[in-house]
Amino acid sequence: MNLLLHLPRIAAAIILLQTLYFKFSAAPESVYIFSTLGMEPWGRIGSGVAELIAALALLTVRWSWAGAAVAIGLMIGAIGAHLTVLGIVVQDDGGTLFILAVSVLVLSTFVLVRSRKRAMDQLRLWTGVSSFSKSTH
Repeated sequence: MNLLLHLPRIAAAIILLQTLYFKFSAAPESVYIFSTLGMEPWGRIGSGVAELIAALALLTVRWSWAGAAVAIGLMIGAIGAHLTVLGIVVQDDGGTLFILAVSVLVLSTFVLVRSRKRAMDQLRLWTGVSSFSKSTH
């Protein structure tokens, strides 16, 4: 496989993994964010666990589609929080956290679109449904 096809999933995983230190160590910035959202500490720890799962799945070829799907959901939530409650710039970060969330969203969307056949095959296997298209009845 072409290396360029692996870079988006690896980049998204690296971004997700590097933020875990701040979440799991209760860094002041993370505590501030989740306190502002009314989700401290369970939101901070829970989102960290979900990001860890997404990152680990993104690092595997077989499960990258699932990691991308989880990351997309998480990043939609993070971007929504920035746009509605936190603001794009949080504690003078210059918008870094917002830009990272948008980056992970874009990278994960690329990964999910590129691996859609694998995802659909896996979903068919799990559900026993031969097709996810509309019924003609």
